[in-house]
Amino acid sequence: MSAPQTYPLKFQIGARTLFSIDRRLIRVPFSLDAALAGHMADLPPLADADGYAITSLPESLIGQAEGHGLHAHVRQRYTRYFADFADGFDAYMAHFSGKSRATLKRKCKRFAEASGGSVDIRAYRTPDEIEAFAALAAPLSRKSYQHRLLDAGLPVDDRFRLEMSTRAAVDRVRAFLLFRQGRAVAYLYLPVAEDMLIYAYLGYDPEEADLSPGTVLQLEAIRLLAEEGRYLRLDFTEGEGQHKRLFATGGIACADVLLLRWTLKNRFAVGALAGFDTLVSKAKHLSTAPGFGWLRSLRR
Repeated sequence: MSAPQTYPLKFQIGARTLFSIDRRLIRVPFSLDAALAGHMADLPPLADADGYAITSLPESLIGQAEGHGLHAHVRQRYTRYFADFADGFDAYMAHFSGKSRATLKRKCKRFAEASGGSVDIRAYRTPDEIEAFAALAAPLSRKSYQHRLLDAGLPVDDRFRLEMSTRAAVDRVRAFLLFRQGRAVAYLYLPVAEDMLIYAYLGYDPEEADLSPGTVLQLEAIRLLAEEGRYLRLDFTEGEGQHKRLFATGGIACADVLLLRWTLKNRFAVGALAGFDTLVSKAKHLSTAPGFGWLRSLRR
């Protein structure tokens, strides 16, 4: 995207945004292939924008970004994970340690036993199938902690449903539901970009959390995808998480970077962000000390 947009510089504690400072920025997202290639993207003309918001920039390129005469401020660093199952599901499973394989198999077996003896996973890809998926996944999403706590549940508005249907019409989406005793308990939605599946939305019924439905669904979905053989890599995109580390076969060190004109207002914004992030980091560290556990409640 090359047009400047109003971009909120968020002051966050965990998933909670306390306030934000708006800037007009041009968003420059690196795809997984671009990040793996390790070449600096050509930045669009800055025009009247305050700068760029670059996501998934390989850490090795941060210095090159600063070479454009702008100030680089790193908002977060993370490993961008991906799962490659081009060689089949057995080869994918061989990537795990023996302990991890045993844990995954045990979770699947436990879920199957609680579901009448088998894991009931259903795949959706055509427009009619995606419509049926949305009808079942939407109410499930509203119950999930992703929706309630992170505001990251599956969107249910007409615009998003039209997008899902449009993708399905050209075979650019895969979706899955996990059922237990005939009732949907977890959903996974994977759109396609550049012939790669994108990890977009995963959620599950919190009442079923003891049976690890999200883990079971993700593993069984990868099994079906490997058997289908159409899309053979899953991009977990920006940010980290235990589930991403668990299911990934590789990753690349990346950063989200603000590349800004070094004006007085931008210096103020960067200084405030840096100071705030430092305080949050110190509070996070302090929360592990005896008597300071109450600080963890601020992150929720």
